[in-house]
Amino acid sequence: MKLNALACAVALNLTGCVMGPDFRTPTSPLPAHWAPTASETGHSRAVEGEVDWRWWDSFGDAQLADLVREALLSNLDLQQAASRLEQSRALRRQIAADTLPAVSGGLDYSRSRNSQRGLNDPSGRSGKQAFSLWNGGLRFSWEADVWGRVKRSVEAADATVRMAEEDRHGVQLLVMRQTAQQYIQLRGTQQVLTVVEQNLKIAQRTLELTRLQVQEGVATDLQVSEAASQVAEMQARLAPLQQSSAQLINALSLLLGKAPRALHRQLATLAPVPAYRGDVPIGLPSELAQRRPDIRSADARLHAATAAIGVARADFYPRITLSGNLEFQALQLSDLGSWGSRRFALGPGLSVPLFEGARLQGALQLQEGRQQEAGVHYQQTVLRAWHEVDDALVAYQANQQRRDSLQQAVRHSERALDSVHQQYAQGTVDFLNVMTVQNALLANQAAWVQSTAAVSLALVDVYVSLGGGWEVSQCRREPCLK
Repeated sequence: MKLNALACAVALNLTGCVMGPDFRTPTSPLPAHWAPTASETGHSRAVEGEVDWRWWDSFGDAQLADLVREALLSNLDLQQAASRLEQSRALRRQIAADTLPAVSGGLDYSRSRNSQRGLNDPSGRSGKQAFSLWNGGLRFSWEADVWGRVKRSVEAADATVRMAEEDRHGVQLLVMRQTAQQYIQLRGTQQVLTVVEQNLKIAQRTLELTRLQVQEGVATDLQVSEAASQVAEMQARLAPLQQSSAQLINALSLLLGKAPRALHRQLATLAPVPAYRGDVPIGLPSELAQRRPDIRSADARLHAATAAIGVARADFYPRITLSGNLEFQALQLSDLGSWGSRRFALGPGLSVPLFEGARLQGALQLQEGRQQEAGVHYQQTVLRAWHEVDDALVAYQANQQRRDSLQQAVRHSERALDSVHQQYAQGTVDFLNVMTVQNALLANQAAWVQSTAAVSLALVDVYVSLGGGWEVSQCRREPCLK
């Protein structure tokens, strides 16, 4: 450090020397290719290719696309993130001002009278009369950034601005994810509600059939009670699903910065669960660090911490400042601008830290510790991103397999229910068989609808884990989103 300082002192030019290490982005510990997942005929496959930035459009649901677009324009969390970004930019401008001279101007007036027994009276009146004094002029000061302290401060501020930008991108990605997830969950809940209503109608017809059989002496009152119990049990399932549907609509309203029930008319109408069956381009692992906002933010955080070390090291060395003033002073306002009323001063200043009680050393160690922490945080962020991508791909494949198996189970249950209804009408089976088969059908249908939504939710997680989406929303105006 001392040799470096000596070399800088010999050079002693305006650009000076820059203390501290230069920042380099760490190498990301990512594989060359994503681990392949098992695929089956008819399933979406993860393939190498450019990630779709507008991934919500791949579901083919215009209402979902409209909600995502409106959320990016109106979400209050995004507005707060944008405000934090503007604050960091303002702080950067404040720090960068140290690279330029500070110039101030002033004008003051005083009415005074000196002591007749004291020091000399500058007015020449020996303290016998009061006098007016006018002062006006310019003052300036400038620090020669010999050791790069100001330059490193600006570098750290630039990295902090970049970190705020990436944090905003992260909020954008989170808003997209939450909007898509809650919309998919809403459509899944509405579909399950439809399934329950359809099974309720079947149960009500069965109850009517059982009552007719009682009149004909084929069935008993016990069977009527069992059929009525099944109807009541299915009716009881409706209220929680209706509640969940209303709450999901309200959750979407909150994401869009709207009042409760504001989207009820728009979203209450039944619609299918958004689905996608094509191949999913997922890019290369090497591209992940350029796409994911959390990795980019961690990189900026490490950059800021590295630059802060240079600031702390520069504090060990002298500060050279140049200051001066050009002023006018007169007893009469009419004389204030005359050449004879001028006065000026110009000269350099040197400030040397001689004894700080280990404060500077402690500040340097603190910044070095923060840099080490930021480096570990970067590695952890990259590793976590890798895990999220892998887990999302596995979940997407597994949910597709589960959906297909449940679809087969629904078909078998539907055939079984038709058969048991015929046998019950013929009196060859009792009502317990009907209840068992119908409950199995209801469970399989609900599980199949939920698995269909789970596939779409897993695909959302795939896209979000890849960091795609925030790139298309760099403006606050709607045309930037089209």
